[in-house]
Amino acid sequence: MPKTITEQNLRLLVDTLLKEGARVVAPKQAGTMALYEPLKSGDELALGALPRRSAKETFFPLCETILTFEKDKGGVRVNDVDPASFPETVLLCARPCDAAAPSILDAVFSWDYNDEFYLERRRKTTIIGLACTTADDACFCTAVGLSPADTRGSDLFLTPLEGGGYAAQAVTDKGKELLEKRAQFFSDAGSAKPLPPAEPAGESLDLEKIKSWLDNNFENPLWTEIADRCAGCGACAFLCPACHCFDIVDEGTEAKGARRKSWDACGFAKFTNHASGHNPRDMQNKRYRNRIMHKFKYYGDKFGQTLCTGCGRCIRACPVGIDIKAVLDEINSK
Repeated sequence: MPKTITEQNLRLLVDTLLKEGARVVAPKQAGTMALYEPLKSGDELALGALPRRSAKETFFPLCETILTFEKDKGGVRVNDVDPASFPETVLLCARPCDAAAPSILDAVFSWDYNDEFYLERRRKTTIIGLACTTADDACFCTAVGLSPADTRGSDLFLTPLEGGGYAAQAVTDKGKELLEKRAQFFSDAGSAKPLPPAEPAGESLDLEKIKSWLDNNFENPLWTEIADRCAGCGACAFLCPACHCFDIVDEGTEAKGARRKSWDACGFAKFTNHASGHNPRDMQNKRYRNRIMHKFKYYGDKFGQTLCTGCGRCIRACPVGIDIKAVLDEINSK
């Protein structure tokens, strides 16, 4: 039978999970914006606009230590970080464009090598999605095959109801387990109707047509036209739910330090710089071309998926006004 949950009970659910030792990541107000952050209480839950940053940090932190080392007279001691120590986590009120991204990233983090840091966090996380009832001009999830009420990637999905509260739909076994285990917070569905979903601007994209154009236009002058504005700042990649480039560096001294994995971006000038000094993507137009190729061609060639969920964060944050949807629209029109 369909279930509902009130806003008050949703906040009480957060408090209960926290008391039991779970980590709850959800939209939290930070000044004038909302961010996906670990909550300390249900009162901190912000149920407003799309968070400024994506939720990928829940599974793929900006920077994480993967081992530490220490040298003394007895030799070198290496201490690995044990992923088994990661806490059980609930990612709460993840918008559809964020909830869909981890299932896309699973492919790359379990391809030719199992990244246990990422995969263990995935295994220990339950995702509670939240439908969008508003959208701005940058939202384009429908253009890439998603929707403001898409349950893809969610274990449990919440839909705002007229008069308040949320309809709760179990999508996976994890979601069913949460509903059953936390039954005291949920009620049988009444007569309240769901609020209508948002209507993102713009038409759907023909992703196959775009991929076909990318297959045959590696040297097209369009790349130079676009990149004349690109500053190579990396904001688009760092805010994107699906970008996943990273670097691994050793930090510290000869005697003591740590090996850390940190985000990187293909838009940075040194991303492909070789030890020899050669850089195969030495100009910004080549780097921006790789961003589009990766999202709409290379990832699809390798994994059969589009590496974009249409969240629009790259559009909102670009300091020089590059609009990826407009770029795709231009390619789609050719």
